Amino acid sequence: MGHCFCSSKLARGNLRHGAAKNPKKTACREDASEPAGAEKNPIMSKTETTGSPSELTDRTTPPAAANLPAVVPRQELPAAAPSSRLSVWSKGRRRTAALMLALAGVAIAGGLYWWTHRAPSLPPGIAYGNGRLEADPIDIATKFAGRIYELKVDEGDMVKAGQVVAVMDTRDLAASLKKAEATVEQARKAVAEANANIEQAQSQVTFASQEMERARKLVEQGWTTRETFDQRRQQLDAAQALATAARARMIQAEHALDAATHDVELYQVNIADNTLVAPRDGRIEYRIANVGEVLPAGGKVFTMLDIAYVYMDIYLPTAEADRVKIGNDARILLDAFPDRPIPAKVSYMASQAQFTPKMVETQTEREKLMFRIRVRIDPDRSRAHADAVRSGLPGVAYVKFDPKLAWPERLQGKP
Repeated sequence: MGHCFCSSKLARGNLRHGAAKNPKKTACREDASEPAGAEKNPIMSKTETTGSPSELTDRTTPPAAANLPAVVPRQELPAAAPSSRLSVWSKGRRRTAALMLALAGVAIAGGLYWWTHRAPSLPPGIAYGNGRLEADPIDIATKFAGRIYELKVDEGDMVKAGQVVAVMDTRDLAASLKKAEATVEQARKAVAEANANIEQAQSQVTFASQEMERARKLVEQGWTTRETFDQRRQQLDAAQALATAARARMIQAEHALDAATHDVELYQVNIADNTLVAPRDGRIEYRIANVGEVLPAGGKVFTMLDIAYVYMDIYLPTAEADRVKIGNDARILLDAFPDRPIPAKVSYMASQAQFTPKMVETQTEREKLMFRIRVRIDPDRSRAHADAVRSGLPGVAYVKFDPKLAWPERLQGKP
């Protein structure tokens, strides 16, 4: 294939300027279109090699666009779908918005926590501390080893003092009780027999005494011998000894009867102790064992809360604890009921400082040694609101150690 000195770029440039419409610019294309084996005239005429630049340009310009192959348009690469870019951008915006919402929620929660747990403004004569409302726990346990026969209450039930909550299997004790009762009957019969022996011995003493009296009179009158009188006296002494022995056996029989009676009472007490009852008014908090389980002596069946002993332990620094006294007026404000202050009294003060438990918040982080103060609610008030007593509720206890100071309005409390 022949070579043309004009480049493709030049052809494109000429095409842009309308060179494709000039019919004179076909020589280069014709030369280029000759077969590969065609001969070319190496000698060109003067008119072909000389001329003005414009003519030379015309002769070297590619032929008309109609004779040239169509210019292949540039194939554009498939651009990224706008929807994909929009989707990625939307996901980024959603993530940013979600992060901002999360940060805003954390900020709001922190603000609420600070607002609810901020140190309240109180007069100098009132101290406060955080704690949890507690009720005195009581374990209902077995006195003897045995099997649980029946449970009459469950967790959450309110019970009264003396109410039966569980029954243990007492068949072995019942059998022992029957045996003791039989022993009592036998001892009673032994006592009756001893009484009869005493009466018999007493009659023999009476007869021997009469015989000796007759012998004494006969000896004085000379109608009998001294030997007969001595025999009658020995018979009287023997009868008296038998009577003394009968009375001793009587005492022994009575003691045996008492022992058998005490055995019966013991078995009755043991059977009664295997009937578990609530020692105080309160609520069953935990059921630890179930029906059919064999427990050792002292095995726990229930844990109940004494609703008459409700308190909150708080920790105060030395500067405030030194001013608190037993019996000082106090108020308990629970987080669940922030508008219902509960009247209470200081019932206990620790004699030694101790480390503050981790669950209790202190006024300052620098204070490590605190005094434990117990604030107790009046038992009658606790019994009157037994259904509302809950153990573990967090709150704040306020202690007023200045008797002349009046409670703030929000801590007045109902009488």
